[in-house]
Amino acid sequence: MKSQRFLSMRRGAAASVALAAILATTACGGQSLSSNSSSAGGSAAPFTAEAAPTEDLAASVVDGIKPDAALTSGLPDAVKTNGIKMTTSEGYPPMEMFAKDGKTLIGVDPALGRAIANKLGVKITINNEDFNAQIPGITTGRYDIIMSSMTDNEERRKTVTFVDYVKAGNGWVVKKGNPSGLGAADTVCGKTVAVVDNGSSLDLAEGFSKDCEAAGKKAVNILKFPGDQEAILQVRNGRADAGINDYPVAAYRAQTSEGALEAVAIAGDEASWGIAMKQDNKALQDSVQKALQSLVDDGTYAKILEAWNVKEMAVDKVTINDGK
Repeated sequence: MKSQRFLSMRRGAAASVALAAILATTACGGQSLSSNSSSAGGSAAPFTAEAAPTEDLAASVVDGIKPDAALTSGLPDAVKTNGIKMTTSEGYPPMEMFAKDGKTLIGVDPALGRAIANKLGVKITINNEDFNAQIPGITTGRYDIIMSSMTDNEERRKTVTFVDYVKAGNGWVVKKGNPSGLGAADTVCGKTVAVVDNGSSLDLAEGFSKDCEAAGKKAVNILKFPGDQEAILQVRNGRADAGINDYPVAAYRAQTSEGALEAVAIAGDEASWGIAMKQDNKALQDSVQKALQSLVDDGTYAKILEAWNVKEMAVDKVTINDGK
């Protein structure tokens, strides 16, 4: 249920969110695999990482990643030779979106994808694809990995295997400083929330309100609007205590609010998002899991999420098929 609701909301949110100006960071040069470890056991071609796009807020972090030749040696031969073919689906900022040129993919998922490729010491190509065509793209071999804010769930695990890389649920969009003290779901009892009429955020608000009343607390005062922009405006002008979005969208709203807004995760509502791969490609699954865990352990992963203002999505341990 969670994944279906989320997917529906995800695409709606994508349509309503306009790209805001992205702070440019200075990209560093790439690095050669041969200049790092001497323990290489694979047959990868000499590797020099391509600089991350300058509009990637984590570009300087991604470009500073050194390849690990031991990890490279564990990759499938085809990936050593051709690099990683990644697919994502633009239109869901800050997770995945186009840069100003309208064709370069940036965002949390492209940044993490490039980071994993740099750690593995191979190139990566990132393609935009319709969300519903991505899993067929894995099974037919058009792509090696999907990084597209995809929930790891039982139904999808019948077809692909996930390396779970972040967790995400819903979030409050509140005024900077969270003056109404929104946090867990029950903190909204007696408060006013602004949501999109007939959207999944309305369903969520109505569910919270029922829970409040069942617990003997005041109901939620729900304000309904045609679009998310109108709903968020009510938070800015103080008419509502909070808006509700998927957490990454809430974080993006805050990041592009010039300091007026803040995103607060709604505790207890998280689900694992996974990097999807072909089920029988155990070598690639193992390599990606190890590369990402290495980035978690050395703090690089946290810096990337922080650059994109989604540090609350972080996991400590990179697992396989750990979704619910």
